[in-house]
Amino acid sequence: MTPPDAPHNRWSDLDRPPLNVTALRRGLLRPGALWTSLEVVESTGSTNTDLAERARTGAAGEGTVLIAEEQTAGRGRLERSWTAPPRSGLFLSVYLEPGDIPVERWGWVPLLAGVAAATGLAKSAGVDMSLKWPNDLLVSVDGGERKTGGILGEFAGDGIVVGMGVNVSLRADELPAPTAGSLALAGAVSTDRETLLRAVLRSLEHWYGAWRDADGDAAASGLQAAYA
Repeated sequence: MTPPDAPHNRWSDLDRPPLNVTALRRGLLRPGALWTSLEVVESTGSTNTDLAERARTGAAGEGTVLIAEEQTAGRGRLERSWTAPPRSGLFLSVYLEPGDIPVERWGWVPLLAGVAAATGLAKSAGVDMSLKWPNDLLVSVDGGERKTGGILGEFAGDGIVVGMGVNVSLRADELPAPTAGSLALAGAVSTDRETLLRAVLRSLEHWYGAWRDADGDAAASGLQAAYA
């Protein structure tokens, strides 16, 4: 038997258990739902890079979800790096194909994902979330706003890949910068990543559906008001 403190054992940090992919699929991959496939990988450079490559080669369809327990070369805006300890956060990308929506309105998709993440996390983690233009997710830690997550979108294949990184259980000594935060440091009532993932993906499904039903009109879908 592998000892629990072995360096690469998935259970080496009992406060950060691995995701249960079977349970996630059972809860999210329903008939008629947006999400059509869900994969969890142990480690990768960037879920966005991986999923974008699949989309370009036709190996990903709308509703594909790729989640990593660890990202070693995650990217934020302006090509900034995004790293965190294994299983300490949400590191995922989704592939969407809003083909019937005028392409000039596709720029709302990453903003839509920001609204979805903020509302989903606020409900499931029990913390106040806010958005900073264009897509920083903020929480309050010690009376000040701290960045706890971000959204990154890129065109790929016939659609768009939207990546998301959220600090969930990071402790103060693990933060990458003094301006960073985490849900745990913000006093979250739950840091269970499966609960948070389900909430975020269901919220994203809701907002994406409303936006598509409104033909990509941000005002008519309620997205513009929610973002403001």
